[in-house]
Amino acid sequence: MTVYLVGAGPGDPGLLTIRAAELLRAAEVVLYDRLVADDILGMAPNGAQMVYVGRAVGDDTTHQDSTNGMMLRYGREYDRVVRLKGGDPTIFGRGGEEARFLKSHGIPYEIIPGITSGLGSATYSGIPLTYRGYSSSVVFVTGHEDPTKADEAVRWERLAGAVDTIVVMMGLSRIGTICEGLMRGGMDPQTPVAVVRYGTTPRQDMVTGRVCDIAGMVEGMQPPANIIIGRVAGLGAELAWR
Repeated sequence: MTVYLVGAGPGDPGLLTIRAAELLRAAEVVLYDRLVADDILGMAPNGAQMVYVGRAVGDDTTHQDSTNGMMLRYGREYDRVVRLKGGDPTIFGRGGEEARFLKSHGIPYEIIPGITSGLGSATYSGIPLTYRGYSSSVVFVTGHEDPTKADEAVRWERLAGAVDTIVVMMGLSRIGTICEGLMRGGMDPQTPVAVVRYGTTPRQDMVTGRVCDIAGMVEGMQPPANIIIGRVAGLGAELAWR
C-alpha cells in the first residue's frame, strides 16, 4: 500500500511529468483537488475510484481532516492511491502536512513534484522570473495565510527591498493591501506588475499595470490568479509566445 502525493502541474496537461502520468494511469483511487484539469483526470483507469477532495478559499479549515481521513482509509485498503494536487504538492499545497500525517500512521508515501502555477503562469505569459540585469532573485509568497495564525507572517514592507521578483499565489483578493505594503517598504510605485489568471490553460488571460494602480485594474477579477511583481513583469508583452 502506498499513497502518492502527485503534482498535477499548473493546468496544461502537457506539463504533467512522466512519473505523474505513470502513477495516474495505474491508480486504483484518485483523490483530486479543485483545479486539476479534466484531461488529466481522464488519464486514470476506467475502474479507478475518483474522489473529489477540492477545497476553495473560504471553506472550513476542517476540510483537511476529512482529506487526511480518506487518505488513511483508502491507503490501508488499496495498493495504489494517488493524491492528485494542482501545481506542486509542497508549494502551498499542504503536501508536507499530508506526508507527515501519512508517516505518523505508518502509511508508505511518495512525493512527485509538479510545476507550480506561479512558475507556469509566468513562463506561459512570456515573463522570465529571473533575467540578467533585471532579476537575480525570486520568491514565492502566499497571499492567503492560515486564518488561525495570530499574526501575518509575510512582512511586505521588508520584502520590498529584499528580492527582485515576487510571485504572489492566492493573493488576488488582497492585492491592494499587498501593493500598499510594498510601497510602504520603499518599492517604486512604477514597478511593473502582471496578474495572470488561469495560467497555462486555454482560459489564460493577463492584466498588466504598476504597483500603484494594478489593484484598481483587476477589481472584480475572480481567482485563480497569480501576481508577478518586479521589472521582469514588464517583459511579458515583448516575449509573449503563446
